[in-house]
Order: sequence, then C-alpha cells, then structure tokens
Amino acid sequence: MNSSIALSSATFIYGLATVFYIGYFAFKKKVLAKAGFFVLVTGFLLNTAGIGLRWVESYQMGYGHAPFSNMYESLVFFSWTMALLYIFVESKYKEQGFGVFVSPLIFLAIAYASFDPSISSKISPLIPALKSNWLIAHVITCFLGYAGFAVAFGFSIIYFVKPKKTTENGVFARLPSWDVIDELTYQMVVFGFLFLTIGIITGAVWANSAWGKYWSWDPKETWSLITWFVYAIFMHLRLMRGWHGKNLALVSIVGFVAVLFTYFGVNFLLSGLHSYG
Repeated sequence: MNSSIALSSATFIYGLATVFYIGYFAFKKKVLAKAGFFVLVTGFLLNTAGIGLRWVESYQMGYGHAPFSNMYESLVFFSWTMALLYIFVESKYKEQGFGVFVSPLIFLAIAYASFDPSISSKISPLIPALKSNWLIAHVITCFLGYAGFAVAFGFSIIYFVKPKKTTENGVFARLPSWDVIDELTYQMVVFGFLFLTIGIITGAVWANSAWGKYWSWDPKETWSLITWFVYAIFMHLRLMRGWHGKNLALVSIVGFVAVLFTYFGVNFLLSGLHSYG
C-alpha cells in the first residue's frame, strides 16, 4: 500500500463515518453511532498511515521532508488533527451526538484535498524558505489549534440547531445537554488558543531565520493575529463577563470563519510569503 491508496481510502471511510453519524441523528439508533465511531477510528488509522507513508516516499524520492509543505498535505493533516481531537472527546465524554456536526468537517477537508483538480497531490522538493526544522513544530502546533477551533465550531452550531426544549423521543433528544455543549466548546477553544499561540511564536522565530525579521505583516500573519484576537475575546467574554450559550457560540463561529480565511483566503485570494498559490 502506498500513501495515495491509504489517503484515498481514508477519504471514503470518513465519508462513511459521516453517513453513520447522520443516520444516528435521524433514526436514533445507537448502533449507528457506535458504527460511526468505529469507522471514524479506521479512517484515522488510514489517515495516519497515509501521512507516514508519504513521509517515507519523500525520502525515497530524494526530497526527505515532512508531508506538510503544500495545500494537499496540509488539508490531509488538518483532517488528521480534527479526527484525533474528536476521537479523544467522544472517548472521554461518551457523547455520540457531537459526531454529526464534527465528522462532516473531517470528511470535507480531506475530500477537498482529494477531489479538487486545482490541488496537486504530487510530492515535490521544498523551497529554500521551508527547509527548516521549524517546519514541523510550526505546522503541527498551528493545525492542532485549527482543529480545536473546528471542533468548537461544530459544537457551536448545535446552539442554532437544538431547540430550547426537546421531547424525549424527538430527533434532538440524542444531543448533549446545554451544560456539556457549553463546557466542551470552551475547552476546545482554550486548546486551540494555546496551540495557535505556540504556532504564531514558532512561525515568528522561523520567519526570522528565513527572512531576517520576526514579523512582516504578511496577509497570513495578519489574519492569524486577527484570529488570535477573536478567540482572546471569546475567552474574555466567557471568563470575565460570564457569557454562555448562543451569543458566545456566535463568537466561536466568527472565529472559525477567520480561521478559514487565514487558510483558504490567504492562499487563494491574496498573495504573500505564505501563499501556496
């Protein structure tokens, strides 16, 4: 098995996991949630194998670098980080209802990487600026941060879907309680904020070694800082102002929109030192 087969298989398996979770939400059959989790873990293992194999293949081709250097590889890794974080959350809290809101994000990231014809999956040599040991530290911390924000976004959407009162046999009965949703959303934002902060710091150190300055107000640097401030506001409102519920969930959603623009907007709409395009 090579990395292409492993990652293609992971894409379809993540899609199948999404179908199972949606089935659980629609038909209230717990066996579908258990199947969804099992399939999701299988997809995660294939995703892990695909990243590892791609890393080995880059050495076999004489390039020898971590598979984090282009849009395809970063989206594959983004799916991996989201899956890892969600598997941990469901394993710890036994709340399968979250899967219907998070599994589509995991699937869509890797599916976009796999099926968009404008994204090349070809392994290529690193440009000089990327030939640094800071590459792995920066990418891993940033995408762990993005994963935390993505999972928090999935949880936040529940506030705009779940009615205030649910019947015991209703379609929303399987969703977690408001207190659980609120606490886990906060925990995911704290997790994401911590790793984004580390990612920005490692990026600044890397930029100094590559370009001779820690900060240049490049579009991606600017939008990373904007994203950081949005989530700093989220935590301020939660801890100092006592915000909870839908209003705070809306801040989480705005933050994830900023994450998406930091990644996709900068890469496709703006030009800069960090643009894959």
